[in-house]
Amino acid sequence: MTQEELFKKLIAHSKEYGFIFPSSEIYDGLSAVYDYGQMGVELKNNIKRYWWDSMVKLHPNIVGIDAAIFMHPRTWEASGHVGAFNDPLIDNKDSKKRYRADVLIEEHLAKLDEKIEKEVAKARKRFGDSFDEKQYRATSPRVAEIAAKRDEVHSRMVKALNDSDLEELRQIIVDAEVVCPISGTRNWTEVRQFNLMFDTKIGSVAEGANTIYLRPETAQGIFVNFLNVQKTGRMKIPFGIAQIGKAFRNEIVARQFIFRMREFEQMEMQFFVRPGEEIKWYDHWKELRMKWHRALGFGDEKYRFHDHDKLAHYANAAADIEFNFPFGFKEVEGIHSRTDFDLGNHQKFSGKKIQYFDPETGESYVPYVVETSIGVDRMVLQVLSAAYTEEKLDSGEERTVLRIPPAIAPVKAAILPLVKKDGLPEIARQIVSALKYDHIVQYDEKDSIGKRYRRQDAIGSPLCITVDHETVTDNTVTVRYRDSMEQQRIPVSEIPAVVAETVSMKKLFAELEA
Repeated sequence: MTQEELFKKLIAHSKEYGFIFPSSEIYDGLSAVYDYGQMGVELKNNIKRYWWDSMVKLHPNIVGIDAAIFMHPRTWEASGHVGAFNDPLIDNKDSKKRYRADVLIEEHLAKLDEKIEKEVAKARKRFGDSFDEKQYRATSPRVAEIAAKRDEVHSRMVKALNDSDLEELRQIIVDAEVVCPISGTRNWTEVRQFNLMFDTKIGSVAEGANTIYLRPETAQGIFVNFLNVQKTGRMKIPFGIAQIGKAFRNEIVARQFIFRMREFEQMEMQFFVRPGEEIKWYDHWKELRMKWHRALGFGDEKYRFHDHDKLAHYANAAADIEFNFPFGFKEVEGIHSRTDFDLGNHQKFSGKKIQYFDPETGESYVPYVVETSIGVDRMVLQVLSAAYTEEKLDSGEERTVLRIPPAIAPVKAAILPLVKKDGLPEIARQIVSALKYDHIVQYDEKDSIGKRYRRQDAIGSPLCITVDHETVTDNTVTVRYRDSMEQQRIPVSEIPAVVAETVSMKKLFAELEA
């Protein structure tokens, strides 16, 4: 099964089992807009809880806010979004499809990287146990040829992006003979910039209405509230402000399911530090955020850092944490050293003094900021991509299972009476009542026990608790574990403790503090 086929199966599975639906589907949907179903919203909320608690519970110097989506339009002038929040877009004249020019080049670079890996794989197969990969990479003429092409294209792209040279971006695409994935032709238009912000009107009548913007990021709501939080919370630098909220971008090249959408949710934390200490804290948060991802247990090799080739107008250092999706390594979280750009510009544009008096140094200054910004929807896709598994059992039977970490699984346990009689449903419902105040649980009595197990596997429930005739006589139940499918007999009185231990976030938090 190819990665593309796997991704299509994942999208179909997400709809079939109530995770994600196309928005307004009865009206044929709306491009790049999705709704979360009953399973998806629980998974999404659990991811948000994992992030929120890891920020505000584990760090006494980080607090949260919830800022409004609508903000004064001058906010976006000060932040640079009105003038600089653009994507370089290019069209293929034959397919009429539009692409981001930099993404086309990055995908070309990824193909060159794949060619190098194929050369290494062929050599490894040819030389067997005596293969010295490091020496081969250093001495192979073919690898050197491909690497030289890659380095040339990469350096040209970096320079073009930093110089905002749209003509050069198009020329790189032409010289690299990049073809349109749809038409297969190289009939490209010029590259032009496109602003991503949605605008709307606020006011009682159209003539007197003011133009405002749907926020393209949640960070500015934190920055304009810096003094409010600092003073009311008596916060001392270094400290952070966290926020989860919706953001909106008019993505022309929205694709890859929920990876890139027009309406999405962000989890951001802005950490305010003394000028000159920002790189120290930038490195600190890079490592801590990578630890947060790896604690989910999907495999360290699934993640990597990618340093930005082009720094945003506000940054002096920036890196992405990338995850290996079915469509390749892509960004799930950004860590940025934003300097004092945001607070400094809001001070300038508002005419209000936005400074921190440092009691340790006796001076006032505009703090520097280190940001961590993660897309909730991309995290959902990351979890689903890593968890989706098709496996053949020893019995020859096949099952599809979502190996979602128990702490963030939508349903923590399913309570299953073996039959719908003999008092078993009544006992099962008593167990549901004992668990429902602490956990999302499901009661299911339809179909054979095997089919019910498969349904729970498909939505990622870590535990199935079966009530049978032995329960009536000895007050014990069978607990089945999703990943191993092992079964254990335990007393009914131990069920709350077993469920709590299995699905607790404490294990994840312990790894973060190790």
